[in-house]
Amino acid sequence: MDIREKIATFPHSPGVYRYYDSEGKILYVGKAKDLHKRVAQYFVPAERLNTKTRILVSKIADAQYSVVDSEADALLLENNLIKQYKPKYNILLKDSKTYPWICVTAEEYPRVFLTRTLKKDGSRYFGPYSSVMHARALLELFSELYPLRSCRLKITGEAILRKKFRPCLEFHIGRCKGCCVGGVSLQEYNGWIDEISSLLKGGARDLIKHYRSLMGEAAERLDFEQAAVYKEKMERLEGHYAKSVVSSASGTDADVFSLLTDAGDAYGNFLRVRGGAIVQSINLGFKMNIEEEKEAILSEFIAEVQSKFGTLAKEVIVPFMPDVEMDGTEFRIPAKGDKLALLELSARNAREYRANNLRQKEKADPGEYRTKIMEDLRKALGMKVLPQHMECFDNSNIQGTNPVASCVVFRDGVPSKKDYRRFKIKTVIGANDYASMKEVVNRRYARMLEEAPEDLPQLVVIDGGKGQLDFAYQALQELGLTDKLTVIGLAKRLEEVIRVGDPYPLFIDRDSLALKVLQQIRDEAHRFGITFHRNLRSKAQIDSALRSIKGVGERLEQRLLMHYGSVARIAATSQEDLASFLGNAPLAKRILESLQL
Repeated sequence: MDIREKIATFPHSPGVYRYYDSEGKILYVGKAKDLHKRVAQYFVPAERLNTKTRILVSKIADAQYSVVDSEADALLLENNLIKQYKPKYNILLKDSKTYPWICVTAEEYPRVFLTRTLKKDGSRYFGPYSSVMHARALLELFSELYPLRSCRLKITGEAILRKKFRPCLEFHIGRCKGCCVGGVSLQEYNGWIDEISSLLKGGARDLIKHYRSLMGEAAERLDFEQAAVYKEKMERLEGHYAKSVVSSASGTDADVFSLLTDAGDAYGNFLRVRGGAIVQSINLGFKMNIEEEKEAILSEFIAEVQSKFGTLAKEVIVPFMPDVEMDGTEFRIPAKGDKLALLELSARNAREYRANNLRQKEKADPGEYRTKIMEDLRKALGMKVLPQHMECFDNSNIQGTNPVASCVVFRDGVPSKKDYRRFKIKTVIGANDYASMKEVVNRRYARMLEEAPEDLPQLVVIDGGKGQLDFAYQALQELGLTDKLTVIGLAKRLEEVIRVGDPYPLFIDRDSLALKVLQQIRDEAHRFGITFHRNLRSKAQIDSALRSIKGVGERLEQRLLMHYGSVARIAATSQEDLASFLGNAPLAKRILESLQL
């Protein structure tokens, strides 16, 4: 049966579909609210598909499906199948490291320790923890609060009665109560384990209240020694959670997701909040082998976290809605307050995770990293070619004096300083930024057409808004270059991209590499232009101070500055010394009188 005939028989039900190649290998696994409609979207005219999806469809030889009861079930089944088969064209988890867990063993007298291996032995596992330091800090806190055993002995009530064990050094230094010799009752010991489990689930706030209550009760019955024990435990808990995790006054129980997409990669952060305290924070990276909507990527991220952590909280805070609804879970996009602060914290973690990944990529392969930046910029601006050669123009003048312009050049995303150019405005009188921009753009590319037409840039950036861009575009029109390069304006106030003929500005994601490289070239053009302008103003000030004196010309001005170093030093010298240097006492007197006015 032809593949198109086969998919025409797919039901209008939620489920998971699978594409196979001619050798029977799974190419892609996808979820759908409506299997029939979703799968049909792949088999449309090729020009309506992006390149990667077109390649995927060309390789499909067979398709299968599984019907499930709900979208949420489809998401979880899809996640399991992706992990099992690792299809070439699916979103794949990039983070392969094993995270640490805190294990509470299923023994009569349980042990608590750090592990990276999960066993099906009845033990309880809490985590995973993205930071080993955080997990160890928790274990250290538990050892301060509770004198638990650290040995691996098989301690049972029967072994204690038979006096099978002898206390070790941990007992003698007070770090263990000696459960192996009956130093602590089973009830008291397991009470400690229950409190530790509560802390690991995020119950620090409740436990602090419990200790405060016990402290008050002990004080009322004049048992001040026991009250001091409870007070110390309460203070240790408060101190640890004040410095180790972020807390909110609202006592929120929630799960928080944030997601950044960046060309073929996505970076996410997950925070688990219990009792207002962040008890877990995990960063995950995803590789997208065909283009996916961000809502679908977020759903995949949520499914991955569910598979690691189990059931989500009733309230899940997200930056935008995923493409799957889940029974018993309310997705919320906060607008203000503690929940917005939690979302912003998660987003900050995702940004830092992405930045760290990109730094590693840059070190490993600088060329590939810069190509990725150029590709991001090409897509953001809708260009047909990579902007490997970019130029940016900036005007600089103060109250109309010494108007200048600068042109900086970036090649493959990095400054090419040998190609920088400075311009003195020649044909424009006064502070007219628009006309000045037209003049320098015309001069720059008229000369380039004459001397090196093969070296024209792919992208020209104008530092300014619509006015400056329109005049720059006029200059390019007069030179016949509008079809050969892309020109945009970058307005600083909102970092908005202005395009010729488009009444609406383009807002590029503030966290994207594309915007960062545009900001970098704009800031470099501004710095280069301001430096040139300052130098000209300084020279003009020297000119006005010395050249306005009768008898002082350019050569004499240079001699004076070479000898004395500055106008201020000339003004501070004695008339006799200056007359001796000049060999002209009347001129020396005239210079000093003019400078000391």
